[in-house]
Amino acid sequence: MLTPRAPECKAFSRKPLAGAEGGDYDARLLYWLGLEGSIPMLVLGLETSCDETGVALYDSERGLLADALFSQIDLHRVYGGVVPELASRDHVKRMLPLLREVLDGAGCKPTDIDGIAYTSGPGLVGALLVGASCAQALAFAWGVPALGVHHMEGHLLAPMLEEQPPEFPFVALLVSGGHTQLVRVDGIGRYALLGESVDDAAGEAFDKTAKLIGLGYPGGPEIARLAESGVAGRFTFPRPMTDRPGLDFSFSGLKTFALNTWQQCRDAGDDGEQTRCDIALAFQQAVVETLVIKCRRALKQTGLKRLVIAGGVSANQALRQALEAMLAELQGNVFYARPRFCTDNGAMIAYAGCQRLKAGQQEGPAIAVQARWPMENLPAI
Repeated sequence: MLTPRAPECKAFSRKPLAGAEGGDYDARLLYWLGLEGSIPMLVLGLETSCDETGVALYDSERGLLADALFSQIDLHRVYGGVVPELASRDHVKRMLPLLREVLDGAGCKPTDIDGIAYTSGPGLVGALLVGASCAQALAFAWGVPALGVHHMEGHLLAPMLEEQPPEFPFVALLVSGGHTQLVRVDGIGRYALLGESVDDAAGEAFDKTAKLIGLGYPGGPEIARLAESGVAGRFTFPRPMTDRPGLDFSFSGLKTFALNTWQQCRDAGDDGEQTRCDIALAFQQAVVETLVIKCRRALKQTGLKRLVIAGGVSANQALRQALEAMLAELQGNVFYARPRFCTDNGAMIAYAGCQRLKAGQQEGPAIAVQARWPMENLPAI
């Protein structure tokens, strides 16, 4: 019998709304009159791209008002990975209760909402359709615009939710279960792809390597946990594609190297917990050093001194520390979201959607999602 993880809901203090005293206007009317850039917007964000159901409310003047998240980790752990059909069904089950939680936590009513943002790709199609259908239905019922948001743009902009957000331009390292990319960012929608993984993403390599050496799901946190007890120098893993020019990545060979190392140890009767820890440390060091080398090259190539790291792997403390040390050496700055907003969440979708809705971007009522969606094709605002 699976015990579901309780949903988390956090409400955030509200800043005073500038110019609200005596302000008698309807934000949605101003939106349709084309005055949207000059008035505050309260945007509901829905995230259902994979195995987390996220709902949040973001106000363009007051910041993040409330955020709720339900993780399906316990549901999928028994299978060793995400089962798409189960993920979709659980999103259906969790969405409306989380929506009520967020509205209550922020002290808001449906009539207060000016727009709805939802993840429309990339991701699992069935899971994406749950969020898209819910968003479009609510938008129709409440008479507000709905807008599909690129999942990785949400991750990229998540550090903007922090007290000291980065300024444009900057280089972004996007590291998650499905993506590893280096991107030059000159503004929202102004993205230039510098390099990406030619095979496995870094997060995918973490998960697969963990499974190969007998660790649980999700593998990334398990690798990081064991690495803390590993003995440095016992195993040395390669740093793939660092011996050639360019900013692309390749991580599939690392998991093969880890598997071969583990099998050799098992054949020698040395397959205890310490060996797992040592392999985990060597693997993590290889991934982190590879990412650092490529980030250094990207900063040198662009002449920039600001680096944003985003996506689930950006929560890895070894990666953060290594990039902080590198940026300190370069007299630059590194930015990342708090750990809660590194993994999938509704807050990043609400923020990204708010920026685009305020800029006047809109779409029709059709329910459309994209399993694959190049971020550099997004319109600039």
